Amino acid sequence: MNRLTTFSLSALLLAGHVQAQEGPVPNPPEPRREFRGAWVATVANINWPSKPGLSVPEQRAELLAILNTAQHLNLNAVLLQVRPACDALYRSDLEPWSEYLSGTMGKVADPTFDPLQFAVDAAHRRGLELHAWFNPFRALHHSSKSPIPPTHISKLRPDLVRRYGGYLWLDPGEPAAREHSLKVILDVVRRYDIDGVHFDDYFYPYPEKDSRGGHLSFPDNAVWKKYGQGMARDDWRRQNVDRFVQRVQQSVHETKPWVQFGISPFGIWRPGNPKPVVGLDAYGTLYADARKWLRSGWVDYLVPQLYWSIDSPGQSFPVLLEWWEDQNIMKRHLWAGLNTGKVGDAWTESELLNQIRLTRQFGLDGEVHYNIGELQSNPSLGRQLKTGAYAEPALTPASPWLDPTPPPQPRLSCVNEFQATWTPGDGENTWRWVLQSRTNATWKTVFLPANTREYTFQSGKPDAIALRAVDRSGNLSKAAVVTLKP
Repeated sequence: MNRLTTFSLSALLLAGHVQAQEGPVPNPPEPRREFRGAWVATVANINWPSKPGLSVPEQRAELLAILNTAQHLNLNAVLLQVRPACDALYRSDLEPWSEYLSGTMGKVADPTFDPLQFAVDAAHRRGLELHAWFNPFRALHHSSKSPIPPTHISKLRPDLVRRYGGYLWLDPGEPAAREHSLKVILDVVRRYDIDGVHFDDYFYPYPEKDSRGGHLSFPDNAVWKKYGQGMARDDWRRQNVDRFVQRVQQSVHETKPWVQFGISPFGIWRPGNPKPVVGLDAYGTLYADARKWLRSGWVDYLVPQLYWSIDSPGQSFPVLLEWWEDQNIMKRHLWAGLNTGKVGDAWTESELLNQIRLTRQFGLDGEVHYNIGELQSNPSLGRQLKTGAYAEPALTPASPWLDPTPPPQPRLSCVNEFQATWTPGDGENTWRWVLQSRTNATWKTVFLPANTREYTFQSGKPDAIALRAVDRSGNLSKAAVVTLKP
């Protein structure tokens, strides 16, 4: 018997018609790797809940419908907005309950229900990663209607908050404001089994206009004079954001080394980069130097919001895609942010499908859809994704800079030609299983939850079975292989 073939002797004796196939042990194919995510926006009840004040059973049902859509389409991650504006869609002692849940900020509809815990558990049961999406400095959204409770940061520390346009904003120049947001983020990392911490494109606010249509300046003059140390204000603002980004990454990894930190910046770093590109200057307006974060390795993944069409003359999707890929000198994950919401309105379905093809051709290892709503409401697009680009399930890409060590090889047995059983190897806990079976020279791959210990093959008798463990950083173990003959 080949030493690389792992069997349970007692199982073989009980199922005497199962024998080892002599000869070389087959090598199973590598499973497909690609991040396939979708944003789930809670601010202003964009995606979930559909409106404030729903009952807990209604909120659960809507969230499960979202996760079921993601699972059905062979996505493997959801990015759930848990802190839209210094509020919480989870149990928190640091910030008030979100009004997008209960209808009133600070009012808890049901103290026994924790939406984030429910989301994490339900996502993981479906083989989906759950990334917690935070807005680090937005303190109150213009859609807010309920009274601001005394537990909100604008009441507890009004010295840290600025009114700008129709919003309240934590001032990124205030060290205490940055510390507050970091404390909120790490509280979630410690208490919930999330897979990632995620920011979108909001750092300093997008420009607002005053009542006469003129540019409205962000009111941080006093803070700049206090902390600027003679720096130009724009450079000082970028330094504030840079320090925060770097500190978040370090603190998240110190707390849980396997939790990824990712940002989805505005898709244009600076106009003219590359030359045909025109548009908003995120570097000089939002003070977000996303190229620096990527080139410095301060993020585990970057998702530039490439929300323009392929043939857009000033913001061509492939031109920007190639430019961002060229900046990725640290070889972190680079995923394309897709404007899926334009399908059926400004775009045809083929535009989005072609963008996914281009993303793969340029070597990026994934994409994220804004937002899950279009994937739920457009069955035609869903069918084309499920039968085309997402026909085959995929593992999320590995992050070897977080953990380069693969998990231990599992022990695989066959009870009969239809059923496999296994036990984990000794050492690191398994996050997921990759089970592959070969029938008539064709391999089939399924991904299974970590607590699974057996599998029954429903179609065809496999002549070879392979099992690999996956850890939290996406590393694969060596394959345990069983070859069979009747």
